[in-house]
Amino acid sequence: MTQPFSADQTQAQDEFAHDAHAEFEYGESEYEPMTGELDLEDRRALRRVAGLSTELTDVTEVEYRALRLERVVLVGVWTEGTAEEAENSLRELALLAETAGSQVLEGLVQRRSRPDPATYIGSGKAAELRDVVISTGADTVICDGELAPSQLRHLEETVQVKVIDRTALILDIFAQHAKSREGKAQVELAQLNYLLPRLRGWGGNLSRQVGGRAAGGLGIGGRGPGETKIELDRRRIRTRMAKLRRQIAEMAKARDTKRGERRRHQVPAVAIAGYTNAGKSSLLNRLTGAGVLVEDALFATLDPTVRRAETPGGRAYTLADTVGFVRHLPHQLIEAFRSTLEEVTDAGLILHVVDGSDPDPEAQIDAVREVLREIDAAAIPEIIVINKADAADDLAIARLQRREPHSVVVSARTGFGIEELRAAIEADLPGLESELHVLVPYERGDLVARVHERGEVLKQEHVAEGTVLHARVPAVLAGELAQYETAVSPTS
Repeated sequence: MTQPFSADQTQAQDEFAHDAHAEFEYGESEYEPMTGELDLEDRRALRRVAGLSTELTDVTEVEYRALRLERVVLVGVWTEGTAEEAENSLRELALLAETAGSQVLEGLVQRRSRPDPATYIGSGKAAELRDVVISTGADTVICDGELAPSQLRHLEETVQVKVIDRTALILDIFAQHAKSREGKAQVELAQLNYLLPRLRGWGGNLSRQVGGRAAGGLGIGGRGPGETKIELDRRRIRTRMAKLRRQIAEMAKARDTKRGERRRHQVPAVAIAGYTNAGKSSLLNRLTGAGVLVEDALFATLDPTVRRAETPGGRAYTLADTVGFVRHLPHQLIEAFRSTLEEVTDAGLILHVVDGSDPDPEAQIDAVREVLREIDAAAIPEIIVINKADAADDLAIARLQRREPHSVVVSARTGFGIEELRAAIEADLPGLESELHVLVPYERGDLVARVHERGEVLKQEHVAEGTVLHARVPAVLAGELAQYETAVSPTS
């Protein structure tokens, strides 16, 4: 077992342990977003207070298993690719663990042709991992992959501390960062979807039966063996999941209404997508002055933010910031956040943001495109935005530009390249199907204003009869202008 790195982070960002299976309480009032600065201050203010935990000591009680990540050892299985790729994956897992509020003590990689079906890393290596856990004083082991319920159980029995996988870790981060009603409901749905097939793996006490008084004291006809606890829990989880799906569908209607209004007014939609912590929110702030939360942490943005922006030529469009993607993004999250990800699927152009300073930006691009394929957004035109140019290596940027010719190099922090990006957005904005020459009477100044707002004015001239325009406009607006079409074009 090789040891690619050993992290000695002393500033563990401990937060209150939360119940991964608790039901969220929603108030009647709608969530009111705070400014990015207040969000960041509030998030950093959360700390765990020692001695106040009421968590049960019996970790087999599945409904009380909180992901209380404090001192962790990371372990991964290297099955393909290079050693550098395996180490990069584990480094990313370390960043995820730190984002969840834990202190990484050790990182271990095991070389295998495939993960062991029983213990993920093999029985011998599991025993070695137990020695590492004892020597470091760790209380949690995080595996860099999604483990089957039996793998979780067997590995936990060997190392004698809590074992979680990459999927559970990402779900925990989402649960910490969710703020809106819809975001919280989506995260809880994903958590329950993940938990449902893993009930059997956590504790033999789940097989005890519920009947008689335990079943509610139903008297005659209600006594007897009844349901096993695992059956009862499964039924409760399925009921809760059905309720959450109904809530999400109801909350998604408001966003659908707003999108429908934008489509009706022929306002083009641009979505910012990309790897987590690539600088998407910083780019939104730079382009629109939105003032949304910016934090050097993974998955700082969960709730989509839509803002109005204009091209250098004055054409209006909407810009949507979306949740970041990551390698092996849990399928449960993609399903739960499908209504949120519709901001991407309904867009006419995607700004695919890449962290140019990352050790392996090509892998980021491939991971994001894999998720875009899963949500049926792979065919949407995209502009690769190579961000963090101020911190990136010039050779790495040149390599990326050769790989992705349709790209723009920017720095959202310093403003470098932003004007070039605005020009690229203007050139690629969809919806200007019709090019025409029109003579619009002065009393129809509203039409001229709409051409400036929703189209692209190539030439304009004021004559005695009205305003002569040579412009490209959406098909709907072209229909309104058809009666004013003329062979006359503005003079140069």
